Amino acid sequence: MKILIYNSGGGLGDSIQLFDTIITLREKFGKNNIYYLSAHQNHFNNALKNYNINLNALKHDILYFGFRWWHLFCSIKKIQKNNLIDEFDLIIDLQSKFRNTIILKKFLHKNFYSSTFNFKFCTTKNDYVSSKYELKNIIFNLEKLLDTQIPQKKYNINFINKEYFDTAKKLLPENNYVGFSMTQGNKYRKKSWSLDKFINLAKEITTRNKKPVFFIEKENTELIDEIKKKISNALFPELETSLFGPPLITALSTRLEKAVSIDNGIMHMIGLANIPMIVLFGPTNSEKFAPKIDKIDILDSKLIYNSNDILKIKVQDVLILLK
Repeated sequence: MKILIYNSGGGLGDSIQLFDTIITLREKFGKNNIYYLSAHQNHFNNALKNYNINLNALKHDILYFGFRWWHLFCSIKKIQKNNLIDEFDLIIDLQSKFRNTIILKKFLHKNFYSSTFNFKFCTTKNDYVSSKYELKNIIFNLEKLLDTQIPQKKYNINFINKEYFDTAKKLLPENNYVGFSMTQGNKYRKKSWSLDKFINLAKEITTRNKKPVFFIEKENTELIDEIKKKISNALFPELETSLFGPPLITALSTRLEKAVSIDNGIMHMIGLANIPMIVLFGPTNSEKFAPKIDKIDILDSKLIYNSNDILKIKVQDVLILLK
């Protein structure tokens, strides 16, 4: 059974949120039968490669596939031919824009799943449920579409090479570590909490015999230097190893007692470790983007202070949850 998954999201977090869905489909239909088409960069074959999801990339040379009406008239049959696929048994459309869905339906297929226009484009009509805030509902809906049971699976971090965990244990060999992620990837939305607040928070946890661990890219030297000047015991484990990338963040997170993060890609990397987290939200939707893990506290300025401004959240709000 050949399956095509179409993802229009561009961020690392958008892709990480799909891990459980993809693993579930792999277990049911075979790991070599799933093809992936992204409107933006294919993170599974790049930054997320060492999570070992191992999807087949649908090869094409069209930039921002699905986001231009002229894509409707490009040679989609040629794309399938070049990928040695005559027809997909199932196409899964993970977005809900009319234009993108119409273009995606041009691929030859037997079954089509999409939430666009309240599931009007699905090949089988049924009482599907929204997956906007719960991606696991995609699997429930596919069970109805295909009339088959699909056992839900979760991504297991043991897919990550053991080298990452060995390195994490060497870098963070003790206990009482609290992780912090403060930099945002999407520069168009003001999702960042202020540096001063993170510093005050880190200083306070130090008085409680906790060790602050910061996840900041090596290239961000000015920010790292500024934190070092104000917090003498701040740890930056990524600076101490030649390993790098998202799987290292996940492995390091297994060494933490708890983590505090804004809404960013690192939040999702930490979430894969399934440790207790406190996540801070401002303009973005916490119900949709917060990691679905066992223990998580969400501080959403919209809910607490009726404001999109994440800076409304106080250091004391976080400290109460850290007790």
